[in-house]
Amino acid sequence: MGQTAKIKIQKRNPERFRSNPGKKSLVEIRQKVLQGERLSREDGITLYNCSDLVGIGHLANLVRERLHGDKTYFNQNFHMNATNVCEANCLFCSFARIQPGDEQAFTFSLEQSKKFIEARYHPEVTEIHIVNGLHQGLAFDYYTSLLEMIRENFPNLHIKAFTAVEIQYFSEKYNMSIEEVLTRLMKAGLMSMPGGGAEILGNRVRKKICADKVSGEDWLKIHDIAHKLGLKTNATMLYGHVENYEERVDHLLALREQQDKSKGFQVFIPLAFHPEGNRMKNLPGPSAFDSLRTYAISRLLLDNFPHIKAYWAMLGVHLAQLALSFGANDVDGTVVSEKIYRMAGNKGPEMLTKEQLIQLIEETGRKAIERDTVYNTIGEE
Repeated sequence: MGQTAKIKIQKRNPERFRSNPGKKSLVEIRQKVLQGERLSREDGITLYNCSDLVGIGHLANLVRERLHGDKTYFNQNFHMNATNVCEANCLFCSFARIQPGDEQAFTFSLEQSKKFIEARYHPEVTEIHIVNGLHQGLAFDYYTSLLEMIRENFPNLHIKAFTAVEIQYFSEKYNMSIEEVLTRLMKAGLMSMPGGGAEILGNRVRKKICADKVSGEDWLKIHDIAHKLGLKTNATMLYGHVENYEERVDHLLALREQQDKSKGFQVFIPLAFHPEGNRMKNLPGPSAFDSLRTYAISRLLLDNFPHIKAYWAMLGVHLAQLALSFGANDVDGTVVSEKIYRMAGNKGPEMLTKEQLIQLIEETGRKAIERDTVYNTIGEE
């Protein structure tokens, strides 16, 4: 995918992790949290410049338990990527391949997709999660036919598919409005959207790492339109690369502002940058300290998001467990066949069983609650 980008290696600076005496103290922020008062941009930056990880985590856990008590959600799902052929040029991506004939490039036929699903489906599975590359050689009918095939052959599966990046690409490539793209996909079987492609919404970072795909502003607009059409969507943030703390906070506040308007986001998922196999491999990626702090700050700032997800396939099982005490109340699902983080060097398990997910949650002293994609509980007495 071209030559390695010249990105300066970021060395972890201990000063970034120390409290800044010129900002509000954690004690003052605690008072806001206890009173249910919305935190400000300054508060978010103060938290990121505070070294008291346990104190920040305690505040996030107060909010988490105020909303959900000890309940921690999971579902039974699997991932499918119908193609990884992609004409976007994202520096952080280890998954995409430019041309159909490139090494490890793939594109499923409808029959191959059907066989892929048949091999992973069982009656307790409630969700299929589909994210693809931006394949320049496929017709729009490829995607609608894929949804129709799943709906007809596996009617019990909730189809969560297509990031805002893909929706924007469909709109431009096939000369349709965003509304028309989404309406046609919904008619074919689309039920909700994942939150990928947000990365960092600010322009400075996007110009560095993903300059040729949907802008941060348009990412928000697409989710706004989806919400107005009745689709629930997720939201993400890719952290631990070239962004700074202020850009993380601004990203979270942009999501919060959009949620105030359209109220269609159901969960936020912080995604840790993995450096292996991509053109940003000279960067270290986030530390465990940074990840836990990011989960906690996300829970504190996103007061209008019902759920924060510790995506175990990205964090690893052990760090996902810790995140449940730092604001997270969801661990995703059985996952099965996740490729994007696998191709970025993730060495963890490829899937977890229902029993393993319950054990993961219960070992932390939490109550495991099975859910569907839109957080209806399954089998709870």
